[in-house]
Amino acid sequence: MDDRRQGPKRKKGPFEGKNQRRGPSPRRDRRPEGEGDETLLEGRNAVTEALRSGRQIDKIYFAGGSIGSLGHLIAQARRQGVTAQEVDKRKLDAMSVTGAHQGIVALCAAAPYRQLDDLLALAKERGEAPLLVLCDGITDPHNLGAIIRTAEIAGAHGVVVPRRRSAGLNGACAKAAAGALEYLPVAKANNIASAVQELKKKGLFVFAADMDGEQTLYEADFTLPAAIVIGGEGQGVSALVKKECDYVVRIPQKGKIPSLNASNAAAVLLYEAVRKRMQ
Repeated sequence: MDDRRQGPKRKKGPFEGKNQRRGPSPRRDRRPEGEGDETLLEGRNAVTEALRSGRQIDKIYFAGGSIGSLGHLIAQARRQGVTAQEVDKRKLDAMSVTGAHQGIVALCAAAPYRQLDDLLALAKERGEAPLLVLCDGITDPHNLGAIIRTAEIAGAHGVVVPRRRSAGLNGACAKAAAGALEYLPVAKANNIASAVQELKKKGLFVFAADMDGEQTLYEADFTLPAAIVIGGEGQGVSALVKKECDYVVRIPQKGKIPSLNASNAAAVLLYEAVRKRMQ
């Protein structure tokens, strides 16, 4: 490999009975998987103040047909880079804890997002070559949490996720990460392709994991300042992102199952990087 870029050294039903007074039906928890009550904000005032204070918000759901009354709030959220999705009111009813969501619900991050420079600063502080994981379309919060957990244990310097089409740092992710969010910074980029471009400018070499890679992970030089791109469940690393990467590497497969789970693939690649860096 060449060294054209230089880098630093490197979460019967209840109350059943004939004489029960009729009331609201018990809430079935049909909110997005893994979202605990502690990450939920309901109502216009709560969401307005969260946006005003700069609180980390993963996503906003608003009732279909309410764009007229909530338009200013949705516009403000989108200006701040928060994804806002129109949904059926019944979805909000199912998510709501208070029963008074006023047509809008916000899901807040279980940990603050960081900047790419924060991840590189951690590598510099440790005197190590950067080792990052970029998640291209990981939509399962358990998978994302498992990747974060492995990255922290392996001594990586951070994980990067895109703003859209990605799991966020919600309750399920934090649980799967098993405390790693307290120690490993996670950055949110506009998209993974732009993050790859920025990291290359900062001296990192970027390796995309793909079953059709031109070299195996054993041939890849992970001792360089490196970022490893892990693709989403099902579709893998996008063609646009692969085009931006320096190398596409594969994990040798001898069985009949077509591919590894995304978090398992990340673990295999990270520990090959650890092995090479310890030699």
